[in-house]
Amino acid sequence: MSKKSNTLVDEGFRVSLIEDAFFDGDFEIPHINAPSKIIIPEGMIPFSIRNRSKDYKDFVCFYEHDVFFREILTDTERYVDDLKRFPGVITPDCSLYIDAPLCVQIAGIYLNRAVGYYLSKQGIYTVPNIRWGDERTYSNVLFNEKVAFQGVEKHSIVSIGTYGQIKTAESKRYFREGLIAMIEELEPELVLVYGAMPDKIFGDLKDKTRFVRFDDWTTRVKRK
Repeated sequence: MSKKSNTLVDEGFRVSLIEDAFFDGDFEIPHINAPSKIIIPEGMIPFSIRNRSKDYKDFVCFYEHDVFFREILTDTERYVDDLKRFPGVITPDCSLYIDAPLCVQIAGIYLNRAVGYYLSKQGIYTVPNIRWGDERTYSNVLFNEKVAFQGVEKHSIVSIGTYGQIKTAESKRYFREGLIAMIEELEPELVLVYGAMPDKIFGDLKDKTRFVRFDDWTTRVKRK
C-alpha cells in the first residue's frame, strides 16, 4: 500500500514517481514516451465523475477545477488499478494561471508530466495534456526552450482543453498563441480537444494537424 502524501511538499513534489525517468531541457521536465499506436477515445470523462462512464469506455481526463483531482497528484499510486479500468488517461490539467509567478507555472507543467510518466510506466495508455501559461512558457522570449512542450515527443498524440480556458479576449489570445507554438514545436499527428473549437482560434490551423473534438461533460449530458 502506498503512503499518501498529504501535500505535494511532504514528498518533494512527488519525486518518487520519476525515479527512473529521463528529463528534458534545462528545467528537467520528466519525459513521457509516445504510445506505440494512436488510439482515439470514444469520449472523455472528468476524473471526479469517472464512474459515470458507460462501460468504462471513456478516457479519463482532468479538465475540471484542480480541487477535484488533487489526490491524483498527492496519492497517484492509489489510483493506478482504478484507472486501468479505462482505455486511456489524459495527464492532469494543472492550472497555469497567466498571472501566476513563472515558477508556479513551471511546477504545474512538471506535475503534469510526473504523474503522466508514472501512469504510463504502470501500463496505462497515457496521452500528454499540453497546457501553457503566459508567453514565457510557450515562446523563447525568456529561455532557449519552450518549457510548456518539454517532456512530450513529437509526431504523436496530445490533448488540449478549451473548456473554461477561453472566456476573455486575453485568454483567447494566449490560447491561440500557445496553440500555434505547440503545433510548430511538437508537430502532433493528432490533437484531442476537450471543449469548443471556435474558428477565431482554430480556423486557419485545421490544416496543420488533425483535430478530434469532444464535448465537455455538461454539454454531452445535455445532448443526451
